[in-house]
Amino acid sequence: MRPEGKNRVIVIKVGSQVLCTQGNEPGGELDTQVIASLAGQIAALSAEGWKVLVVSSGAVAAGSGRNQEAVSRLSDPVMRKQVLAATGQVLLMACWREKLAEHGLEVAQVLASKSDFQSRAHYLNMRGCLEGLIRADIIPIVNENDVVSITELMFTDNDELAGLLAGMVDAHLMLVLSSVPGLYAGEPGEETVIAEWDAEQHRAEEIVREGTSRLGRGGMHSKLAIAINTAALGTEVVIADGREADVISRVARGDSVGTRFPARNPVSPAKRWLASAEGQATATVVVNQGAADALIDDSRLTSLLPVGVVRLEGEFDKGDVVLIRDEAGQVLGCGRAQYGHEQAEAFVGKQGQRPLVHYDYLYLANASGSRHG
Repeated sequence: MRPEGKNRVIVIKVGSQVLCTQGNEPGGELDTQVIASLAGQIAALSAEGWKVLVVSSGAVAAGSGRNQEAVSRLSDPVMRKQVLAATGQVLLMACWREKLAEHGLEVAQVLASKSDFQSRAHYLNMRGCLEGLIRADIIPIVNENDVVSITELMFTDNDELAGLLAGMVDAHLMLVLSSVPGLYAGEPGEETVIAEWDAEQHRAEEIVREGTSRLGRGGMHSKLAIAINTAALGTEVVIADGREADVISRVARGDSVGTRFPARNPVSPAKRWLASAEGQATATVVVNQGAADALIDDSRLTSLLPVGVVRLEGEFDKGDVVLIRDEAGQVLGCGRAQYGHEQAEAFVGKQGQRPLVHYDYLYLANASGSRHG
């Protein structure tokens, strides 16, 4: 797992329950000893040639620990969260900066929202910034911009953000540090940690119960789904206990720690962007069964041709992301349209027309989430 031949990138996501002192209780202050330990491990990794990107939760919780009484006077719950995020982010960044500076490392703050992944231009701008920081050996500390991210602009949690960033920077490894040592399997009272996820052997619905902590939105159900999807895009994922001794270094060495999700064959940068933009589709293309079968056939590299299109739902321009589904309503994936909806309408069901979505800009996922074109 150590870098071989070239620098490798690791995305480390640290949850609120790892960083805060009171576990599941609200108002937990930042645990400076934990952050100091993680900073030391990150420094050791950096010295070995790893390029590190940190996705850090904890801003709202830190703000709550310091400013709960003052903020309680605000009646609007959304405003309260925004204020806690704004005040807590300062504390969070100051702590990371102090602890990493003790090892001679510089940090940069990056705040992200879903809008940064909605267009190819925004996506490339953000990727350029992160790649520049990584090349300069400056540690990006990334968090969701909770000050402006509300309702539809919110990520499911920072696990989702970490998965998107892992694809964006083509990370070799994504480490999700949680308050539990991994995924469990087995009868109640006899559970054991799954060392390595096997899609043939394990079933998500049988292993985790959906739930959330009071200091974070992300439950283990969310972590599992994101881990499977991120691994399918070519990044190995490990879910482990963030407070376990030397956990980052041990995972990077390849030790048996937590639950590991082996990486599948990596996909192109364009398809990684489409994976992040799937939820931002501006319209839907409905295809017939023949087209659906051709698209999901692993033995073929197939573009979406107008002859297989049944109808269009919504309007789109050239370059927009469109959702692709079959007539039964099952979502097959998404893609980048090669022309706008007016031309596409004229081509619906016709042979001999150029692809509406070329294979190079087509992202597909079957029911197990394992195929991406």
